[in-house]
Amino acid sequence: MTLPTGGATYEAAGVSIDAGDRAVELMRAWVDRARRPEVLGGIGGFAGLFDASALKSYDRPLLASSADGVGTKVAIAQALDKHDTIGFDLVGMLVDDLVVCGAEPLFLTDYIATGRVVPERIAAIVRGIAEACVEAGCALVGGETAEHPGLLGPGDYDLAGSTTGVVEAADLLGADRVRTGDVVVAMASSGLHANGYSLVRQVLLAAPSEGGAGRRLDEHVDDLGRTLGEELLEPTRIYAKACLDLARTTTTHAMSHVTGGGLAANLERVLPASVTATLDRSTWELPPVFALVRDTGAMATADLERTLNCGVGMVAVVAVEDADRALAVLSGHGVAAWVAGEVADATGSDDAGRAVLTGSHS
Repeated sequence: MTLPTGGATYEAAGVSIDAGDRAVELMRAWVDRARRPEVLGGIGGFAGLFDASALKSYDRPLLASSADGVGTKVAIAQALDKHDTIGFDLVGMLVDDLVVCGAEPLFLTDYIATGRVVPERIAAIVRGIAEACVEAGCALVGGETAEHPGLLGPGDYDLAGSTTGVVEAADLLGADRVRTGDVVVAMASSGLHANGYSLVRQVLLAAPSEGGAGRRLDEHVDDLGRTLGEELLEPTRIYAKACLDLARTTTTHAMSHVTGGGLAANLERVLPASVTATLDRSTWELPPVFALVRDTGAMATADLERTLNCGVGMVAVVAVEDADRALAVLSGHGVAAWVAGEVADATGSDDAGRAVLTGSHS
């Protein structure tokens, strides 16, 4: 039988096996950097392997997991053709959700979907993920790059991931530990992080005919001290190591990662119904990028605070006697922090388990 030649191929359909193989080779060195001693094997296997015997030292190990992406911030990376920082946003969104319960992130996997595999672009994305894993102290044990022609444009991509961590059951942080008299320690964000970009892009970048300001990414903004694009692409701060140190060395009762929903809503997720937390806006200055979004969009403060972190990327609820030590620990990790509020008894159903912001930014 004569086999047909010159017919349909995967390449002709828009999927390049060779480009995928080239991307794997380019990213290999970066993945190798993001290892822990418990990782077995290397890039190229069907599954990542992690030696769970490392958990034998725990009395009752609890595994924690988190899955997330970076949302429409990828549109900024694509517009600027700069792809080596977006991985920090992915890792930050993942590991900082884990550490709020006191869990140490162990390993991470990523998933990149693109319309066309450009090896150098994929390698740049993975480089950022790997470097961020090193900063967070977790291993990058595997991932997937999928080419989806016809579903995504040639220059389009999206990325997501999942991570797994562990915490000793006796050390689990959460609402059940929070007490009246605790203080709320705020940790400065590095900027917008990876939340609210649909709003930010609409307000700042959309054409005036579409209700936006029509600003350019390459436009220098004096209040920001750099171009608008550089500000919008500022990577998410990774708090993992600082927060784990805080949990180990101070009487920290709970932590909250400030993502979608804003500061008050995320803090309320770790408050019991018996208390209320009051935070004072005057304890920190609203960073310029948030003021830019607010003023350009003529936004009410409540709407801004429900969408963006407004300068606070993480909070810890700490015993009042350990407040100064907590600030010193965070400062040692290069994280600016301050006491932003306190926890008091709830006086009725209206403030039960609530977090309230008062005052105005300094």
